[in-house]
Amino acid sequence: MGRIRVLSDNVANKIAAGEVVERPASVVKELLENSLDAGSKSIRVEIESGGRRLIRVADDGCGMLADDALLAFERHATSKLHDIKDLFCIATLGFRGEALPSIASVSRLLLETRSLDESTGTRVEIAGGKILSCDEIARGAGTTISIRDLFFNVPVRKKFLRSEQTELAHIASLVTHYSLAHPDKTFELYSGGSTLLYATPVESLRERVFQVFGAPLLEDLLELGERRLSLPDEDPAEPAREYTVRGFVSRPQVQKNNRNSIFIFVNGRLIRDRLILHSISAAYHNLMPPACFPFALLFLECDPGEVDVNVHPSKTEVRFRHQTVVHDFVRDSIREQLMVSRPAPSFSAAVSPSPIPVAQVGGALPYSEFSQMMRDHEARGADPGAPLGEMPPVFEPGPQPPVSEFVMQPSLAPVGRFDFGDVGIPVNQGPVSPRPEPAAVAPLKLRVPDTHGAFPAGVGSAAGMSQSMERIGELRPLGQLHNSFIIAAGVDGLWIIDQHVAHERILFEQVLAQQASGRVEVQQLLMPVILQLTQGQQIEYARIEDELRASGFDTEPFGNRTIAIKAAPSAIGMGDLERVVLEILEIAENELRTVSVSDLRRGIAASIACRAAIKINTPLDQRKMEWMLRTLAATEYPMACPHGRPVALQYGTREILKAFHRI
Repeated sequence: MGRIRVLSDNVANKIAAGEVVERPASVVKELLENSLDAGSKSIRVEIESGGRRLIRVADDGCGMLADDALLAFERHATSKLHDIKDLFCIATLGFRGEALPSIASVSRLLLETRSLDESTGTRVEIAGGKILSCDEIARGAGTTISIRDLFFNVPVRKKFLRSEQTELAHIASLVTHYSLAHPDKTFELYSGGSTLLYATPVESLRERVFQVFGAPLLEDLLELGERRLSLPDEDPAEPAREYTVRGFVSRPQVQKNNRNSIFIFVNGRLIRDRLILHSISAAYHNLMPPACFPFALLFLECDPGEVDVNVHPSKTEVRFRHQTVVHDFVRDSIREQLMVSRPAPSFSAAVSPSPIPVAQVGGALPYSEFSQMMRDHEARGADPGAPLGEMPPVFEPGPQPPVSEFVMQPSLAPVGRFDFGDVGIPVNQGPVSPRPEPAAVAPLKLRVPDTHGAFPAGVGSAAGMSQSMERIGELRPLGQLHNSFIIAAGVDGLWIIDQHVAHERILFEQVLAQQASGRVEVQQLLMPVILQLTQGQQIEYARIEDELRASGFDTEPFGNRTIAIKAAPSAIGMGDLERVVLEILEIAENELRTVSVSDLRRGIAASIACRAAIKINTPLDQRKMEWMLRTLAATEYPMACPHGRPVALQYGTREILKAFHRI
């Protein structure tokens, strides 16, 4: 007897169910997509025990005829494909004809449906893939499918399910995603009698985002509008192929730890596509730390023939016909919006109604401890702009500085290779003695007339807030905080600018411009700097030697695993030269091996800018701070340094007025 046998329908269905039904959310996804394909205007989802006990999806779509209700549970039975050519132009969410039979084989399923073409409905009951009954019923048009005891006959699959809350979270996320993709429909989600989502039809995607996520998140989002790309067809007689992208992306200061806040839809289908995910990350390159991710809600529309959705059983992955074109189109659309809007990070005014304990009133970090922490941070060889780590929640009061920290102070020493142009004259402001701390006084509770003068019309209004860095060059510097942060005032509020990362952004774009024009400012070294390399660094040096030369480094091999540096960019000090070269080699080895030459150049420019920028604890006079703000405003993207850290934070006028209870 031979060894090859044909699997029974029972086993084959359970194998197929393993591909389609991974968890309760997979069942909801298949049923939800069927409801959308049926033209439903309202979809109701009910869940019990995280989907283990019950999943019920009810819609008001076109419904099914009695004969179709039975035929739908045959494998590969579908109303959405008629010819093999249809596989190359799929315009529906479902098409395989595997979902219902696969789900029915691992659950107790009840189908109730009625087509608009029939006066009565049909009720089909199935358990473990076996049809138990098929009856005629009275009901309204549409379809309701109830799934009970999921994986009751496959206990090994049931053991792999997570907790009820985890499974419910996956279902809630899925329903939320599809409600965003279809703002013209009603979506309801209930669990154990509790309402998790109730989204009624709205006119725009922006209203749906507000409806689902609320105003706080919406304020941090940038709307892409609708961007189009026309690609000529290979056949001149055929019309051009159109791509459109729309949606929302977050400002760079919204930084998530994972990709769970990135929602991508292609022709209305929720996907997790690596190509699009990479294009989103590329759009935020140098604007956000590498380990962080933005919020993104993107809708990409194209001709169905331009995308293959039949590449994964769960239909969560797609393959584009012109992958590079799609990647660059999405990346450039997001990047252009970020460049145009120049969103500014802002503080949120959090005024606690309860009194603050006296022990915490003076809990600010003393100047001397701050300076010592910064010096220790640099002594460890860390990036001067990198986070300091976790600080204690409360500090004991320490000695106060002899002068006010918000007073402009003279430049006490040369600032390395920091070129301020013609603003080298320091502005000397005399020392100001700090005022004594007033005693704590309880607020008045008497009903007395408000004699405070009113602010000019428009001040503090929502329309008067820019939330952009377009006018940062018009700010008026007030002084420095800890000789590390520039405090400035503007018509839109109070600003705090990190002088290190601000200068880093300025130098970064200057180096890129010099690289592009082939006119990098170079300094010849009196004595070559000899640098020992590891074996891996030696390999990377040979690969990027030409790019090093284009960036201003004149190097040559000098024996086994040794190079001699004879010239370097003029912005780099001798003390940082060796460290910069090693950083560039490390970047090339760990991160940029598979990326484009332009990204490699940006990585080199970022290393040069970081080491050449002014450091923390550097006093700046008034004219230097003004030069910093004007030059920063002229950069292409003044919101973040090349490593993605924010350059400035804004405390808006409206938040200030709220904090003082003036509005």
